Amino acid sequence: MRLRNIPRAQSVLSQCAEVIKNETEHKGSWQEIFGNSHPIHIEIGMGKGKFLLSLASLHPEINYIGIERYSSVLLRAVEKFQDVAFGTEVSRNIRFLCMDAQDIADVFAPGEVSRIYLNFSDPWPKARHARRRLTSKEFFERYDQVLAEDGSVEFKTDNRLLFDFSVEQLGESSTFELASCTYDLHHDEFMSQGNIMTEYEEKFSSLGNPICKLIAKRKSPA
Repeated sequence: MRLRNIPRAQSVLSQCAEVIKNETEHKGSWQEIFGNSHPIHIEIGMGKGKFLLSLASLHPEINYIGIERYSSVLLRAVEKFQDVAFGTEVSRNIRFLCMDAQDIADVFAPGEVSRIYLNFSDPWPKARHARRRLTSKEFFERYDQVLAEDGSVEFKTDNRLLFDFSVEQLGESSTFELASCTYDLHHDEFMSQGNIMTEYEEKFSSLGNPICKLIAKRKSPA
């Protein structure tokens, strides 16, 4: 699907202090950006931002960074942030990046990220595009370069084919393993605790689509 270009996007993003520019220059020093030593959680593909803004409000003890590839998509999250969070506590622990997720190892140092959220990611349904999926072996190799030793990756989707692919990729990984998994999140008493719904999650679950979720962590040393 071709994204609609929004002319004002670049102007709004360039003027927002919470949108970090020249992101590679901050590799290894992201806690300095926030002015504290709190752990850093990132969401790759943050959409309109509801999920990350909710987390930032609930957990001021954590620093959040939302990553979006397209400026027209990030614009929606930033404008929502400016409407509901600017000048509040949330503005202190949330930042935004407009970048391609495949470059995260150029932006974050080894061990600098404590958790990665992937919510309703693009399924890239064609087999030849499998390596572009955010839960592919190729992307888990990238996550390995930035995650803390006890870090984790949390993935939610209503796309069963993508979810099955993700579980299979973890089964083939030499570094990560499946720590928790459910094929019906909203009816899973354990996995649904503290669940924050995204815009897509609200839409898909209202249609009766079960939501799948997994948590991946590094394998314990043999």
